[in-house]
Amino acid sequence: MKSIRLDKLLASENLGSRKEVAKLIKAGLVTVNGEVAVKADMKIDTAACTVTVNGEAVEYREHVYIMMNKPAGVVSATEDNRDATVLDILPPDMLRKNLFPAGRLDKDTTGLLIITDDGAFAHRMLSPKSHIYKIYEAALEKPVTDEDIKAFEAGISFGGEEYAPAKLSAGDASKSPSGYMAVVMIREGKFHQVKRMFEARGNRVLALKRAAIGGLKLDENLAQGESKYLTSKELSTLL
Repeated sequence: MKSIRLDKLLASENLGSRKEVAKLIKAGLVTVNGEVAVKADMKIDTAACTVTVNGEAVEYREHVYIMMNKPAGVVSATEDNRDATVLDILPPDMLRKNLFPAGRLDKDTTGLLIITDDGAFAHRMLSPKSHIYKIYEAALEKPVTDEDIKAFEAGISFGGEEYAPAKLSAGDASKSPSGYMAVVMIREGKFHQVKRMFEARGNRVLALKRAAIGGLKLDENLAQGESKYLTSKELSTLL
């Protein structure tokens, strides 16, 4: 059983600040199991109680896990003074306190990004010790060679940085304007990692998209900039 104050539950579901939801309760607009709630601090059993606001059921989520198909031009941050962030483009009904992107994609990189408020989950997903691979599709200036594949497998040193062994293969050439495409699997997430690994091999990334994290693939029904909640089944494939 998970017990939580009514005002905290409502605030966590983006229905207003604690003061604002207290006003909703005082106005008689909130019910618990069909009865009008009168106390903001009443305890709610989230597994057994049905809460409504203005007749609409409120679904409580202890944590949320959101898949975004990140577009180019937005930054993977909670706030930024210059650019729009991934939180800025979330649908208003998905916004809640303490959301953050679990890991980051460069401003010009597109594809799968997880947004959550669960710090322990994010740490587990991002830790190299978890061996959860991130899979990228990279449009390249030049074709992938056998020597490139071997170099990625061995790990690459470049610009004073050490990059762990990665898996590299040629990709679907039709997805690249240059005709050269690669699929890269890494279990780290260092700054500009994929771009710098190719730079170390004398190649240049023209466009980069994250296609999967672990067993979780980007939902191709999501247009760039769109988001959806992950199901429990999708979460399990991710970890």
